[in-house]
Amino acid sequence: MAGLLEPRPVPTGILMRVVARTLLAAILICCGGVVSAVADELYRAQTVVTGQGEPNRIIGFGACLEDVLIKVSGQPGLAGDRRLATYKSKASEAVSNFSYHDQFAGKPHRDEQGTRDRPYDLTVQFDDKKVDRILGELGLKPWRSQRPVLGVFVEMQHGPKDFVVAADGAQSDLQRDALAAAADKRGMRVVLPDTAALARANVGPAELLKLPPAKLMPIVASGGGEVALVGRLVWDDKDLGWATRWQLTWHGKDYKWQFRGVSFDEAFRRGVGGAAQVLSGNGDPARFK
Repeated sequence: MAGLLEPRPVPTGILMRVVARTLLAAILICCGGVVSAVADELYRAQTVVTGQGEPNRIIGFGACLEDVLIKVSGQPGLAGDRRLATYKSKASEAVSNFSYHDQFAGKPHRDEQGTRDRPYDLTVQFDDKKVDRILGELGLKPWRSQRPVLGVFVEMQHGPKDFVVAADGAQSDLQRDALAAAADKRGMRVVLPDTAALARANVGPAELLKLPPAKLMPIVASGGGEVALVGRLVWDDKDLGWATRWQLTWHGKDYKWQFRGVSFDEAFRRGVGGAAQVLSGNGDPARFK
């Protein structure tokens, strides 16, 4: 129509720059959300308490603070550290919020289980700045860089029974759950091999500790595994526990650590915790007892 200007086409170069900036902004927003979610997880812990009374809650806060300090720093040697006693006694000062979940929800009360005896999962979120300040006073730093995903290969030997803990298979149910709990407690992500992938690679329990990471990593690559953590747990009747060996290669250096007389839950916590210690730059887990 007369008097109206025809729309002028936007030059391709300008259009591409606008699209690129828009995509970058969207990516940064998404990444910021992911980083925030990961940070929230690192500064959160859970423990079991009896009832919702303040005395047990204060004890629960202290236990959760110790777990969070270990998780955020990647330093499992803090477990049981005497220096934490004062911080744990004042843990409520670092709490940003907390919640309870009744383990017996939906079940009728028995005797005093509606008051003192009823078990609750206490979930505690801590203030990140206050936790970081405590770590600084302990001579440690928060481990904020991207944490590699552990591809975990574990041999379990109990008498004639000898198998690799796998992502599938009924015989690995308990160990698989315990490993997932250990990873969550230490702020790590783990993936397990499945039985078919182990069979295709011709990898059995006896070979695990002898194989180089280059042989093992393709087995868990599809699940996102980035670093191979290899362990061997052998039941010892004398110790009434597992004799455990772990090894991991990082930046061309081999790390090995071992201990005896523990449950497999504790063995997995120490295995994953030792890996976190190496990956976070906190030293050799052979010194972690």
